[in-house]
Amino acid sequence: MTQTLEPPAARTTADPQQRIDAWLADFEAALAARDVSRTTGLFATDSFWRDLVSFTWNLTTVEGREQIGDMLQARLDDTAPHTFRTSEPPTDDEAGVVTAFIEFETATGRGVGHLRIKPDDASGTDAAWTLLTTLQELKGHEEPAGPTRVLGAVHGSDPDRRSWAQKRDDEEAALGRTVEPYVLVIGGGQGGIALGARLRQLGVPSIVVDRHDRPGDQWRKRYKSLCLHDPVWYDHLPYLPFPDNWPVFAPKDKIGDWLEFYTKVMEVPYWSKTTCTSASYDEAAQQWTVELDRDGEPMTLHPTQLVLATGMSGKANVPTIPGQDTFAGEQHHSSQHPGPDGYAGKRVVVIGSNNSAHDICKALVENGIDTTMVQRSSTHIVRSDSLMEIGLGALYSEEAVASGMTTKKADLTFASLPYRIMHEFQIPLYDQIRERDKEFYARLEAAGFDLDFGDDDSGLFMKYLRRGSGYYIDVGACELIADGSIKLEHGQIDHLTEHSVVLADGTELPADVVVYATGYGSMNGWAADLMGQEVADRVGKVWGLGSATTKDPGPWEGEQRNMWKPTRQPGLWFHGGNLHQSRHYSLYLALQLKARYEGIPTPVYGLPEVHHLS
Repeated sequence: MTQTLEPPAARTTADPQQRIDAWLADFEAALAARDVSRTTGLFATDSFWRDLVSFTWNLTTVEGREQIGDMLQARLDDTAPHTFRTSEPPTDDEAGVVTAFIEFETATGRGVGHLRIKPDDASGTDAAWTLLTTLQELKGHEEPAGPTRVLGAVHGSDPDRRSWAQKRDDEEAALGRTVEPYVLVIGGGQGGIALGARLRQLGVPSIVVDRHDRPGDQWRKRYKSLCLHDPVWYDHLPYLPFPDNWPVFAPKDKIGDWLEFYTKVMEVPYWSKTTCTSASYDEAAQQWTVELDRDGEPMTLHPTQLVLATGMSGKANVPTIPGQDTFAGEQHHSSQHPGPDGYAGKRVVVIGSNNSAHDICKALVENGIDTTMVQRSSTHIVRSDSLMEIGLGALYSEEAVASGMTTKKADLTFASLPYRIMHEFQIPLYDQIRERDKEFYARLEAAGFDLDFGDDDSGLFMKYLRRGSGYYIDVGACELIADGSIKLEHGQIDHLTEHSVVLADGTELPADVVVYATGYGSMNGWAADLMGQEVADRVGKVWGLGSATTKDPGPWEGEQRNMWKPTRQPGLWFHGGNLHQSRHYSLYLALQLKARYEGIPTPVYGLPEVHHLS
């Protein structure tokens, strides 16, 4: 057919609502016609569509018209998207970019998203720059909430006269014995608990298992000075936000108590004192055989889906150093550090210079203990108040809440920035921070501390996403380094003697205690322990973006490797990260598991190749 219609007139003179409505109308019409070429023409040449489950049954970002077209060719017919609309009035900025929160439906579910449009450089008509689409619920399998919440009480005649508590007791007694869980979640920290709560509300038979005595012990048993470095507005769990009087930076024991309370109130099926000893997958039966020790009782479960929620900071990385067997003092990883009590009069050497190292050194020095930090490579430092104000304040702060920013809107806004260009938004923020805190940084450098702001000066969050290490949010330790209270040395460790740590340049540091604040390994180390190296290699490295920056080798992945989405090992999933990620991404993982439990077809688009084994 010959195209005789004139190109649409530029819409930049219209108000933001008109511009978004017009673009969404064109978009929906093109999708309804299954016209992929017409649809991709509505996107800018440099554009990004990030989908969280709704189109791809995956967490995937497609970049540019060609990749967007490939995704639509594969997924448009099955997805059958429709009813795109704004959920609140859009906004615009001085550059002509209009931003909107949107809603839509697909054949299987309902979703929400975030859209940015801007005038096309050539034609001046509006084109999509970034689009986020996320699945929020499955049709016919909605969570019982609000007007559809369960009644709870028994009104009228009911042959089942058991109380709520009796039903829960009977359910707990059967689950894992006469009733197999569909999902077994290994790891009962904030990630496992958040996912367990989601699965509970979705009616998916699941068990969360953890080796500790009580939920929250993962926090209680860390060094006593540990507090969250992220603010309260960033850290809410699903369904049950922290109360308004909760501390901005919660102490570890308070977090531990909250997780225990949350587990009980949300009725998460949770087995404490339970260790998983092995797991193997039966390809024919498409289920796992998992061997457990539950408080001394051997048990075997056969879940269909297995989730490792053992945490990014779970697999301790302890270096092997010559002389460790001859050192006469105490040695332990930072994850096992008890705090400063008991070390009076001793000389402590802390190997490492990131978050845990700073926290541990600060507590030791404040208790009068001779403490030396060994910095092996440069560290990114950002002061807590600067990060709060400049880095997080627009989305996660009291001021943001007062301006109408909800946790859900903040999460969607945060998720809407494609990883490919996220650093471009972060660099100006850290330029502001560097200028604001230049005297602070000058004092640190004068003390000999080796600073960096990431390979491309994009700061803390990109370092976290790319490598999960290499930074410290300063809550006081840096001043102790600047004034010499925390002694500072540089270099790699060559060996230990009976009473000292010896650096590669020959410097000898007298020591009675050595703390290895040396970070954590890839989460697939847990897979190797439980399922064998073959399974771990099939999955590959967990975490990172493929940015080709330090400790994040390429090629480009576009999303966090293997997190919250299907892996190359059928039935195996990874769930981890901070409290924010546990809250946000637990929804998308739970919906993927729910769909499989209900037998809904879930053709995965964009299952990535494995480029790195660990």
